[in-house]
Amino acid sequence: MRIAFMGTPDFAVPLLAGLLAAGHDIAAVYSQPPRPKGRGLAEEPSPVAKLAAAHGLEVRAPVSLRNEPEQQAFASLNLDAAVVAAYGLILPKVIFEAPRLGCFNLHASLLPRWRGAAPIQRAVMAGDEETGAMVMRMEEGLDTGPVLMTERLAVGRRTAGELTGELAERGARLMGRALQALADGSASETPQSADGVTYAKKIAKDEARIDWTKSAAEIDCHIRGLSPWPGAWSEVNGERLKILYAEPVEDESGPPGTILDVHLTVACGSGAVRLLRLQRAGKAAMNAVDLKHGWTLPPGTKLNSLPLQGGG
Repeated sequence: MRIAFMGTPDFAVPLLAGLLAAGHDIAAVYSQPPRPKGRGLAEEPSPVAKLAAAHGLEVRAPVSLRNEPEQQAFASLNLDAAVVAAYGLILPKVIFEAPRLGCFNLHASLLPRWRGAAPIQRAVMAGDEETGAMVMRMEEGLDTGPVLMTERLAVGRRTAGELTGELAERGARLMGRALQALADGSASETPQSADGVTYAKKIAKDEARIDWTKSAAEIDCHIRGLSPWPGAWSEVNGERLKILYAEPVEDESGPPGTILDVHLTVACGSGAVRLLRLQRAGKAAMNAVDLKHGWTLPPGTKLNSLPLQGGG
């Protein structure tokens, strides 16, 4: 097929790599413009743009697709299909109607649950037992189009970061099968249910601070849902500490936010969590044993217990 690929972050990289490996004709790659990064704030291309450039593909990085010149440039590619994964721009109707077969999005949730910007993080934070990836035909609504194929995955004890990597790989294979079905005419499309619709709004900074008055189960989901980015955090002796992984300990209790033992077990509103992977400000992530070698946190040490009011 002659395809335009539209994606930006690491999640979309395995999909572009899979399309190239399958021998599709990639007419152009659309990605978000380069962003300032690092201490020097030098502009850096997106992960998708880097892979595309390494393969000699044309990379387009418009700030909008709502103007006529960009729409005409897209239409002139004479595409069979467009493949979209975490692109970051809203596609107007004229764009997803331009390819012969349409535009198809790889979305990392079990639609209609978690339509929108942060489906993987929201699924973990909400305590969902199952998530997945879906290939859907794009239409004017937000992630409302009919579904061609589905891949389901148990959440288990995974973090959002771990799920993102696994869903990216599985989703790439799923899209490959969907494109083959479109090519041979065997594809079928199932409308989404009107029941069970939820929206995965973008993660706000003030959500990352841990509220220790919540239950151990809620805090565990909160930590895993925000790991590795932006990282759930708490204040300890005036220093911000990111908590990237923990495990619930139901038979421990105490004042919420209090370290209960030398194993960095912290009391919650009900139960407790044992901190396992952490990151101090300006330092690399490390396990709890290594953290304690350079920082004394005795039982009785207090972590912040309430969320900030009005911002992060």
